[in-house]
Amino acid sequence: MEQGSIVLIIVLIILAFVIGKKGIKIVRQASVLIIERMGKFNRIAQSGVNFIWPFIDRVRPMISGGITDNFVDLRERVIDFEPQPVITKDNVTMSVDTVVYYQITDPQRAIYEIVNLGFAIEQLTITTLRNVMGELALDETLVSRETVNNKLQSVLDEATDKWGVKINRVELKNIEPPAEIQDAMAKQMKAERERRATVTEAEGLKAAAILKAEGERNATIAEAEGTKKAAILSAEGEAEAILKVQRAEAEAIKLVYSAIHEGKPTNDLIAIKYMDALKEMARGDGNKVFIPYEATGVLASIAGIKEILTERKESESKKL
Repeated sequence: MEQGSIVLIIVLIILAFVIGKKGIKIVRQASVLIIERMGKFNRIAQSGVNFIWPFIDRVRPMISGGITDNFVDLRERVIDFEPQPVITKDNVTMSVDTVVYYQITDPQRAIYEIVNLGFAIEQLTITTLRNVMGELALDETLVSRETVNNKLQSVLDEATDKWGVKINRVELKNIEPPAEIQDAMAKQMKAERERRATVTEAEGLKAAAILKAEGERNATIAEAEGTKKAAILSAEGEAEAILKVQRAEAEAIKLVYSAIHEGKPTNDLIAIKYMDALKEMARGDGNKVFIPYEATGVLASIAGIKEILTERKESESKKL
């Protein structure tokens, strides 16, 4: 083999090695490469093995946050800003610490539409934050973090859409008012806690007084009901006793009446019993006047007494 042929083969081998080294590009997962041909955008090289023509094609690097990288990272990124001074609607200057989460959705626009994407997002976030916080008073900023986060995310997402960027969320890490405002807030919180403690204590005393009054009222009601039931039971007992006595007297009268009818008493016996009864009645108060209920009965009794007296008188005359 001639010497010239050997040199040509060596040159071809070296050229093939250089072309292979320059032309074969391995793209890692979740990343892409922007390929330019003769200075113009050609294509996007996806993850895996890709081939480009050396000296004709080149990789367009990406600048983000002051860092130059040939690969365009498609993963979600985080930018943590330094605390920024912000003036609220009521002219209070406070320091706000912010975090932005974003993701590149269109690598071509992220390369060609903006220079230094990370720095652009940071400056846009600071400006938007000051605009949003300037529309709110101090108290609103402290209690409306979620509202501020959502508003910042919406405004930034709309502004960065032309850069091929999606703002996933914005978080306010810390809001630090001036020292004098913090002292005033601490005093206010202390006064509020003391007020709540006083209110709670008063409500507790009120509840205790109500429970005590209800207990005393229930005790009084129970005592009154017990007295009432005792009186009712006593009255029922007395009524029952009286009823038993009346039944016994009625039974006695019935027995006497029955005995009288069975014995068939004569007028003489009835008259004697009547006189005995009058005698017993006369032993009481002398001012009493007794009038029989049935006049005919009285007359009959008097007639019987008269006959008895007449019979006794005749008997005594015969003895003489």
